[in-house]
Amino acid sequence: MGVGGNFWDALKPYARYEGFDFLRDKKVAVDLSFWIVQHEAALKSSYVRNPHIRVTFFRTINLFSKFGAFPVFVVDGKPSPLKSQARIARFIRFSGIDTSDLPVAKEGISADRNKYFVKCVEECVELLKLLGMPILRARGEAEALCAQLNGEGLVDACITADSDAFLFGARCVIKHLNPRSKGPFECYHMSEIETAMGLRRKHFIAISLLVGSDHNLNGVQGVGLDTALRFVKNFSEDEVLDRLHEIGSGAIPPFHGNSVSPSKCTRNADNDLKKLKDRHCSLCGHPGSKTAHSKVPCEPCYSINGVNCYKKAPGFKCVCSGCEREREEREYKKNENWHIRVCNKIAADCNFPMNEVIEIYMGIEDREVFRPLSWKSPEIELLIDFLAYYQNWEPSYVRQRMFPMSSTIFLRERAASSSENLLHGQYEFDSIQRLKVRYGHEFYEVKWRNSSSVMRSVNDPASSEVSNILSTPQPEEIQTDESTSGLDELDVPQIHIDDGGSFILTDENLILVQKAFPDKVNSFLKQKEIKESKRKSTSLRSGGTCEKSPTPNSGVQLAITDYYRSSKRLKEEKDEEDLARNSETGLAKEKGKGSSATLSKSVRRRLLFG
Repeated sequence: MGVGGNFWDALKPYARYEGFDFLRDKKVAVDLSFWIVQHEAALKSSYVRNPHIRVTFFRTINLFSKFGAFPVFVVDGKPSPLKSQARIARFIRFSGIDTSDLPVAKEGISADRNKYFVKCVEECVELLKLLGMPILRARGEAEALCAQLNGEGLVDACITADSDAFLFGARCVIKHLNPRSKGPFECYHMSEIETAMGLRRKHFIAISLLVGSDHNLNGVQGVGLDTALRFVKNFSEDEVLDRLHEIGSGAIPPFHGNSVSPSKCTRNADNDLKKLKDRHCSLCGHPGSKTAHSKVPCEPCYSINGVNCYKKAPGFKCVCSGCEREREEREYKKNENWHIRVCNKIAADCNFPMNEVIEIYMGIEDREVFRPLSWKSPEIELLIDFLAYYQNWEPSYVRQRMFPMSSTIFLRERAASSSENLLHGQYEFDSIQRLKVRYGHEFYEVKWRNSSSVMRSVNDPASSEVSNILSTPQPEEIQTDESTSGLDELDVPQIHIDDGGSFILTDENLILVQKAFPDKVNSFLKQKEIKESKRKSTSLRSGGTCEKSPTPNSGVQLAITDYYRSSKRLKEEKDEEDLARNSETGLAKEKGKGSSATLSKSVRRRLLFG
């Protein structure tokens, strides 16, 4: 949740829409609880096995491989008693329970979290360790530590839906990522919000005190978000919290106003006397009397009409100095009365402001949680055992889903050291197939050769199945065992079999492939240019041939007997070609059925990833 009163809606006009590669090669802090809580409905469903593990697994691979980021996961520590109390109050509020008969706790409220949720978090932490991701445990709230990492420059952005990350000092917050979207995603930069709204971190803390937050649901009675935004703008960042303390103790600070310059509204006795402004004509509304204007027209009317004063239009406003001063005085008095009413509402709250909330937002996390951030290679075999136990997934299924992450690590290491190692000691970079556009984003479709795809031993029971697969080239996409959506969806590697060798096709980032294999990229681009030039020359030649052939517009007219005779002959030839094509297609289908009828999807997956 974060700050109450639909705080995200107030920030949305100032969001920047970043491109798909914004997070590439950047460190990003992830609030792990946010991922789990976001799929609370899935946690309660019975048809998905351990959805929190599944969500964390797929999202981490996607964030690492597709977006190219270096994620740092942050886990909640012990929540503050205020947040625990607010959580219980929120539950009671939305459940409709009558609290009149409930006993009142005398010793405070337990800060322990739900045991089932804690169990889910710890299982996800174990999974992330096997994936090689760095994990930090906050002393209190995870979004607080994410914000501190971002504020101190240790990470480039935070991924969280808690808007109070800005109150903890975050500089760049990403609320939601969707790799299936063709458009950019929303990114909130604190520097741009400060410039556009004129508000800074302490202003946001003051707003949370007025409208409520995760640590105080109610806020001040009768004060909404629009009122809070307008009210805190009357004070600078350095004085806003001190002024709220004064108002809470009953003192009303003087109103300076934003819309009116103090030099124009000195609020002295002379201004009160000047309210008795000069007389204005009842006909035209300009300074002067109607009798005088009937003799000599006033200057504003004379400059337009040229003869006499004319009747003022509906809604007419005089712009003379006296009228302007009067309107400024009225506006100032209106704002001053509004300021006093808001101060009275704040003073009516005996617990305002809650110093505990200010200390939570302004406090500093324990420095002991920091350590050098490092990303390790995933422990594939232990991952297979872990996911077989919790998700009942086959080893080949896990290896298949891990392949995009493994290929990203391989390309990064290759770009850094130009090593000649194989991917998993088994796959080598073969070639670039094509430039692929997926969800509006460009990728290279890379072809990985399975160097160990030689025929298995004759004694191997599966050698006959391998022989059937390798002898029948049937490039086919491996289908997933479970449905995926949103950030959970992975680009499943495709199997390609050609000339007795097996290959895997993956989508890789253009820049990463260029850094890792510049020669391969240059060769691919040259071949692409050659193909395009050949295609253009072929189209030109075919166009010239068509011009030489007799057509109805070429000026050559056939005799009517020749026309019908030639049309009949062409129709007969076309029918013969269609018949031959259909017979060949039928034979091919029968052959395909005979060769692939015994091959299940799991068998094909095990052959390449098993």
